[in-house]
Amino acid sequence: MTTTTPARGRRRAPSRMERAAGRAAAFQKPRVILALLLLLALTSVMLLDGYLRSEIGNDARVRDGAAYDKVPSRILDGGPLLTFDRGTATTQSVPDRTIVLTFDDGPTATWTPQVLKVLEENDVDATFFMVGSMISRYPGVVKSLVKQGNEVGIHTFTHVDLSYQSAARLQRELKQTQLALAGAAGVTTTLFRAPYSSEIDAVDNYSWPVYQEIGDLGYTSVFVDTDSDDWKKPGVSKIVRWATPKKNEGAIVLMHDAGGDRSQTISALGTYIKKMKAKGYTFTTVSGAQAMLNGNRSGVARQSGSAGAGAGASASAGAGIGGTGAAQAAQHQAAGATLYEGKALVYAVAVAEWVVPALSWFLLVVGVAVMGRFGMMLVLARRHHRQRNRGRGKGGRGGGRFSWGPAVTRPVSVIVPAYNEKECIANTLRSLAKSTHPIEIVVVDDGSDDNTSEIAESLGMPNVRVVRQENAGKPAALNNGVRTARHDIVVMMDGDTVFEPDAVHQLVQPFADPEIGAVAGNAKVGNRTTLIGAWQHIEYVMGFNLDRRMYDLLRCMPTIPGAIGAFRRDAVLGVGGMSEDTLAEDTDITIALHRAGWRVVYQEHARAWTEAPGSLRQLWSQRYRWSYGTMQALWKHRKSLTDKGPSGRFGRVGMPLVVLFQIVTPVFAPLIDVFTGYSMIFVDFRAALLAWLAVLAVQLVCAAYAFRLDREKYRYLAMLPLQQLAYRQMMYLVLIHSCVTALTGGRLRWQKLKRTGEVGTPAGAGR
Repeated sequence: MTTTTPARGRRRAPSRMERAAGRAAAFQKPRVILALLLLLALTSVMLLDGYLRSEIGNDARVRDGAAYDKVPSRILDGGPLLTFDRGTATTQSVPDRTIVLTFDDGPTATWTPQVLKVLEENDVDATFFMVGSMISRYPGVVKSLVKQGNEVGIHTFTHVDLSYQSAARLQRELKQTQLALAGAAGVTTTLFRAPYSSEIDAVDNYSWPVYQEIGDLGYTSVFVDTDSDDWKKPGVSKIVRWATPKKNEGAIVLMHDAGGDRSQTISALGTYIKKMKAKGYTFTTVSGAQAMLNGNRSGVARQSGSAGAGAGASASAGAGIGGTGAAQAAQHQAAGATLYEGKALVYAVAVAEWVVPALSWFLLVVGVAVMGRFGMMLVLARRHHRQRNRGRGKGGRGGGRFSWGPAVTRPVSVIVPAYNEKECIANTLRSLAKSTHPIEIVVVDDGSDDNTSEIAESLGMPNVRVVRQENAGKPAALNNGVRTARHDIVVMMDGDTVFEPDAVHQLVQPFADPEIGAVAGNAKVGNRTTLIGAWQHIEYVMGFNLDRRMYDLLRCMPTIPGAIGAFRRDAVLGVGGMSEDTLAEDTDITIALHRAGWRVVYQEHARAWTEAPGSLRQLWSQRYRWSYGTMQALWKHRKSLTDKGPSGRFGRVGMPLVVLFQIVTPVFAPLIDVFTGYSMIFVDFRAALLAWLAVLAVQLVCAAYAFRLDREKYRYLAMLPLQQLAYRQMMYLVLIHSCVTALTGGRLRWQKLKRTGEVGTPAGAGR
């Protein structure tokens, strides 16, 4: 029998959904790009944070005991200030009774401010040789340090031994530190101290070329005369004693404001300053000492109570920046590209400093939630299986056999929406013809142009009615089928799905319970012999069916699959039918039924075989539609969160679970993989690999149990590791793409996937 829904004219005006789809089509590619750029940006933030913490590019090698025969003896016997003038090296020593306090490895938020406080209390300035990565992390400390009148110098960006590094790495270390200084305090400097350096007589054949290159760039290399060895934490008295120069000699003294607990340094600093002042010593900076050596003693040491008068001085005037003239002469005002690039670096680091720890904690919470979900799924799935299969396979009805109630034997209507299904429609209808339950079949041809309806009619099945309509989309086709259905129970399926003979009978048995308004069946992947099909088979068995068992017991089933589901006809009509408001009409109708007070259950024994997408492009299209449609449905029914009574159970339980585990967790899941890959490459390969294998083992256990419950063969689980590495990543990108589309307000129409018709009968599906 054939029924045709009359058209209202020769041409139908585009629907609201079709018009929106046309506008959205132009934005799909940019949204994919935006999703990838978002993931790239987060990855870049992680890499920046790792670089700052020396997890990336770290070189812990330190050279010791090398020969020094290529270093001029006058350099080895010279003073701690090394400069180059047109390639000629010159050294200078600090004047007698003069102390240049220097601090290495900072700044830090804990110890540097305490050092500054002691210096301020004692009216002393110092020179701080700072690590660029630390500058960019604590720009406020650097700004305060310079404003107070202290001097800054470069200690490289990542604290590496430059004698092992290439010329390009050396240039990068210097430039990045200068940018960090510019961004933090608006200054650059010509002072340099190499990591792991000490007295000048320790310069060797490997480090000498480095100092020559640095000198040619205009830097003054600063060594030490007296090392306090405060990093050894020897006690306050030893720090003071070791920092004291011999016989009233001048000295550049080394201390540290980073690198561990510096409480002994803080305690010793004030004592040391008072002791040396009592001996008649003057404290100044490196630039101040150089000015004294050049005959300029004006402004080289802070006068008690003086203010920083040179904060705005011009570099060309030689007065320095931010302090007391000659005492900061090595500092220059940053300007132009250097200033703006420096600020950009500091801002980027600030973002990384906030984002990475926040993500780490968030991903920890997500990881715990995911593991908890796995545990809950296993427990509830086992309970569901034992409950629904109690006494199954045993003779008689004794022993507490599970039953929905009196057997449902009355005829039902099966609605088959079809759009260009010529490859599959015959197999679909032939499978329904073998049904052990009395059915009528309503094929709704949604404007096909490939003879789908003619093929359906040519089969000559007496219980098949073909209803033709103009192309209006799947929801409209289903609604048309519901309206023309003759029975009170309607089964909905896809045009490419093949039912097992007892599928309809099993599917409608729960309707013996008058509280049940809809039933979800068990959709199986038929074309699982391909790689993509095998991956989807694992996903269907593990992800979908374990989830449905859990949601069934919690009474908050979020989705009845479009491939196999049954409804009370009155319940569907009571909520307004299948809505065109979303792309996931199956999720939309399921939530609507919950809110109307109906119960939705899962019937594992009602099995149907569907043809999964055969290419990555088709798979992306399908899952994009599902993901975006689910978000639309959840947003549409957001008020379910405040529904009261039994009808509000989905809002109280189901909505949070779906949002957390189907949207939030998968969106951030790529970052877990990025963190894992990052840890494997830059941190601890073995620990990261073991953690990844542990998570994989948990997933494998869950998948194996799901396969056991569905009586599937375990051989497909060999594909699980590869699925985690490739297939899952694609699903993540699809979900991110969907989120971007949702945020930008795009719409899509009912998309038709290319079918092959290879899924014939359950026996041929290849279990």
